[in-house]
Amino acid sequence: MPDKTTILMNRDAVGEAISRIASEIAEGGGGPVQLALVGIRTRGVPLARRLAKLIGARTGTEIPVGTLDITLYRDDLTAIGSQPLVRATELPFPIDGRRIVLVDDVLFTGRTVRAAIDQLIDFGRPERIELVVLVDRGGRELPIQADYVGKAVSTSKKQSVSVRLEELDGRDEVVLTVEG
Repeated sequence: MPDKTTILMNRDAVGEAISRIASEIAEGGGGPVQLALVGIRTRGVPLARRLAKLIGARTGTEIPVGTLDITLYRDDLTAIGSQPLVRATELPFPIDGRRIVLVDDVLFTGRTVRAAIDQLIDFGRPERIELVVLVDRGGRELPIQADYVGKAVSTSKKQSVSVRLEELDGRDEVVLTVEG
């Protein structure tokens, strides 16, 4: 039996969710001067850049954006291969005392976010760390919760959620796939 796919969010819904999240972040505490966004590779990076642009337009300030590659912080590193692809982590600003907003595409078990927090702490001590995800699919294995969510959907382990973004995939959408 072939896999069944359902579009959870089309281009307009993705854009509306990102715009709403940007407004929520801009209204949050700490002020824009102390705010920095950090995208978790791969799809968290373009999401962080879009959010920074929207927040900057709302607040009249430039919001710094960094990127994290959490590969070496994963708790399943030995399971993903003997030569994992490691890309650059770029934090072109000090994180000490800042309001850091981590950005990722999908929150599921919480393990990716745990790895990202571990890595961030190796770079300094933020005032606080918040989490943005475009999709929260439930299924937590760790006690991690997003502060800002585009869409929440309950899924099983037999289902997968794929985020496609214009910058990487040529279109914006979120797709739910149920294995045959």
